[in-house]
Amino acid sequence: MTENGTPRVGRRTVLLAAGSAGIAALAAACARPDGTRGGEARAGEARAAATGPAGPTPSCVLVTSASAGPYYSGPGKLRSDITEGRAGVPLRLDLTVVGVKPGCRPLAGATVDVWQADAQGEYSTGRATHLRGTQVTDADGRCVIRTIVPGWYAGLAPHIHFKVRPDRRSETTSVFYLPEDVLRQVYAREPYARRKAPENPNGRDDRYRSAGAAMTLAVTPDGTGYRAAYTVGIA
Repeated sequence: MTENGTPRVGRRTVLLAAGSAGIAALAAACARPDGTRGGEARAGEARAAATGPAGPTPSCVLVTSASAGPYYSGPGKLRSDITEGRAGVPLRLDLTVVGVKPGCRPLAGATVDVWQADAQGEYSTGRATHLRGTQVTDADGRCVIRTIVPGWYAGLAPHIHFKVRPDRRSETTSVFYLPEDVLRQVYAREPYARRKAPENPNGRDDRYRSAGAAMTLAVTPDGTGYRAAYTVGIA
C-alpha cells in the first residue's frame, strides 16, 4: 500500500507469525504435515496461532507490503526507546525476525527501522527525530521497540511503519495497525483527546478494510499502556 495509493503484495514473499505463538508456531507452519512449505502458501492461507484482545491472529500469512511513504528519512538513531519524551499511551513492540528458508531460523544482525506519527498525527521532520529509530536483532532474532500508540491523520487508519533489512541487498517495508476498539479507548485519553477522534479510526480507510486485518497487532494491557509481539519471517 502507499500513503495515497492502493494495497499491493510485494514481490518478495514475507511471512508473518503472531509473536505470542513464537518461532515454534512459525516453524510448524513452514513444514506442514502435507509436506508443503509455508513459503509456498498462497495469500490468505493462515492457521490460528494465538488469541488476544484483537481476536485470533493468523500464524502464517503473506503480508501486504507498503511503501515507505513520504515521511521515511532513512535509518534512524540506534535505540530501543524512540519516544524522546513524546506524550502518548505507551506501546511496546517485541519483534522477532526469522528466515523462512532454511528452517525458520532467527536472523541475527537484521536492522529494523520504525517510524510513525505522534499523538496529534504529525511526523517528525527536518532535524527532529522523535518516534523514529532503528534496532538490530540479537542472536535470537529479537528486538524491542518502545513507542506510543500513533495518532490519526489524513483519513488513514492509524499505523506504524517498519522496514526490515536482513542484509545490504534486500529490504521489506510494511505497516502495523492496532485494533479499532483499542484505538477508541486510547483516543478518549490525553493527549489524543485534544482532537475529536474519528468514530471508526480503521474502518474509514478502504485500504485497511481490504488488507489491514493481517497486519493488525494483537495487543495486551501493559502497565499504563499496551504490549504486542510479532514474528516477521523473511522468505
